[in-house]
Amino acid sequence: MPSTTRRAALALAPLALATPALAQSRPVTIVVPFAPGGSTDTVSRLMAERMSAVLGQNVVVENRPGGNTIVGAEAVARAAPDGSTTLMAAGTTLTINPAIHRNLSYKVEDFAPVMLVSTFPFAVIARHDGPADIAALAAAARERPGRITYGTNGPTTLTNVAMLLVLERMGVTMQDVTYRGDSQSLAAFLAKDIDLLVVAGSTALPVFRNNQGRILGWTSAERVPSTPDVPTFAESYPGLVAESWFGLLAPARTPPATVERLNAAANEALREPRVRERLTNEAQFLKGGTPAEFGAFLASEAQRWRPVLSRLEVPQN
Repeated sequence: MPSTTRRAALALAPLALATPALAQSRPVTIVVPFAPGGSTDTVSRLMAERMSAVLGQNVVVENRPGGNTIVGAEAVARAAPDGSTTLMAAGTTLTINPAIHRNLSYKVEDFAPVMLVSTFPFAVIARHDGPADIAALAAAARERPGRITYGTNGPTTLTNVAMLLVLERMGVTMQDVTYRGDSQSLAAFLAKDIDLLVVAGSTALPVFRNNQGRILGWTSAERVPSTPDVPTFAESYPGLVAESWFGLLAPARTPPATVERLNAAANEALREPRVRERLTNEAQFLKGGTPAEFGAFLASEAQRWRPVLSRLEVPQN
């Protein structure tokens, strides 16, 4: 065995021995509540590859889209709490849905937090023949109230909520046009069917790098390292921050030792240089940490977003 491989094996041995093994009869499944190809899917597959090596057990990704992430989340909430089924949730799953669905088939307490993977902002993109910057966008919206269109994945997604916060602070109105996924809204934007595109980094940055549109601003608290010259909306409107997140969860009642083992593997995956580079290049702010820290984050997100959703009159179901 090469010396580097031997050292890696010795480094991982305490992880394998410190806690009970996960259910070995089948792989560990990361359920992605979105269709293949999106940013949640990308994050999960990158994490799964490294987690497989750390755990010494196959970690596979299963896409279960539908119902604004409800289908996949419900499946994990009802799964056996043995560590073999996990969920890669996004902000919509446990931030938006519990606040707007009166009879939601799951609740936050149905999950055991494993690890917060990352947080990420949204980009507002204009064509090159459109507004040149944030100030120009606000001016154009005042001149054409309610006539500028922007594409999102629906009124109850964090993508649209982020844009509603932008419009609220600008004091203007625009028209949301709903699409089933970023690929559809991107196609509409490139066809000039809509004026603006509101998307996360995995879709925004290729548009920017291919010179197909101009990122007017990000909805993060700080500038995105991969686009250092692009401002944030918070620079023009202090406090205007709207970020989503990705996080790994297990079903409630999963044994703490099993949760800790999953957490250790997920943290190790997030330290992998290739994973870090890919996610950072997609405008994600990498996190990691303990299950308790992720649990505290979820609680703070609920407190933060519920009054915002009510004020913005986001539709309830």
